[in-house]
Amino acid sequence: MQITHIEVLRVAIPFSSGREKSQEKNTDAYNAASPTLTRMETLLVKITTDTGLHGWGEGFGHLSNPMTETALNGLVGRFFLGQTCPQSPDEIASLMQQAEINFHAFGRTGPVMFALSAVDIALWDLLAKARNQPLWQLLGARRHKIGVYASLVSYGNDPQRVAEKVLSTYDAGFRAIKLHETEYAAIAAAREVLPQDAELMVDVNCPWSVKDATAQAQKLRSLNLGWLEEPVWPPDDLAGLAQVRTQGTRIAAGENAAGVQGFVEHFERDAIDIAQPSVSKVGGITAMLKVFSLAKQYSVRVVPHCFYYGAGLMATAQLVALLDESVSLEVPFIQWQEELYPQLDFTPRMVLPDAPGLGFEPSPAVIQKYLVSSQTLSLMTEAAHA
Repeated sequence: MQITHIEVLRVAIPFSSGREKSQEKNTDAYNAASPTLTRMETLLVKITTDTGLHGWGEGFGHLSNPMTETALNGLVGRFFLGQTCPQSPDEIASLMQQAEINFHAFGRTGPVMFALSAVDIALWDLLAKARNQPLWQLLGARRHKIGVYASLVSYGNDPQRVAEKVLSTYDAGFRAIKLHETEYAAIAAAREVLPQDAELMVDVNCPWSVKDATAQAQKLRSLNLGWLEEPVWPPDDLAGLAQVRTQGTRIAAGENAAGVQGFVEHFERDAIDIAQPSVSKVGGITAMLKVFSLAKQYSVRVVPHCFYYGAGLMATAQLVALLDESVSLEVPFIQWQEELYPQLDFTPRMVLPDAPGLGFEPSPAVIQKYLVSSQTLSLMTEAAHA
């Protein structure tokens, strides 16, 4: 099989979350959990072969999607166009390594790596479809039912709104809930109203110095959080993370790690309790499997990051099935104006599709309705321009 078409689709679907839209200019507006946002973007990649078989991927970006989109429409897409489609996991790994070596000057993280992540996911989708297997089965998972945890958007550190939302989420059946709040009062309000059987996690998105993060971790220790996620700026200050970890609050990080090697450094520094590789950022499914193996060697728990709603979410779901049953899938717990595909109707348990591949087939009508931009690279067109 030969890759003949690569279609790049930037889509933004409106959502509601039980909060009023903030009118204030917010410096974290590029974070998908920001109170200013009412639409969430996804950047999808559809790779088609000369047999007509296609595979889907998703690259990271949210409101920075134009950067990853440019990489996919340019040098990254053109590298893969015309390539022979890999016929095994080893062939995918070999092709991705070749691409990473070619593009190493662009860094181990950032838009080019995010673009490569999208392509890798699509190649695994194609491989599983070619073998007529669900991806979770191809990966060797023994279960096809996984837990789901609710990752909330930010409610502006308003203790009352936060408490109301976590309680309604608990009442919907979710027993693990993650906040995107940064102030103690809002986090404590959530913990106070939740029953003891609920696990509460907090993602603060790298806001604090090591000194401030250490003080916050010490203060939060009494709340017995599942984890405190990415407390330190810059996120690659691993010595700082390790210092914060000594305060007794479990520390999670890795979403912003620079590829697989970035996780080696996290593990070597004893910087984290929970590793959070992100399939649409770290290098796709191939890189995720390497991180899983490394984490096992270092005896570090893995709970993948997944604030996505496209092929990246479904890829993460299949990967979660490889992990211990205590590990659940993170989902952005919002209500879509229209669902891109059926699995976005979130419940506390997800049954993975039996269809070959990822089981991700987005609605063409929804894509067309909320399409921001698109471009198709075609082998025939490229040949005509050569």
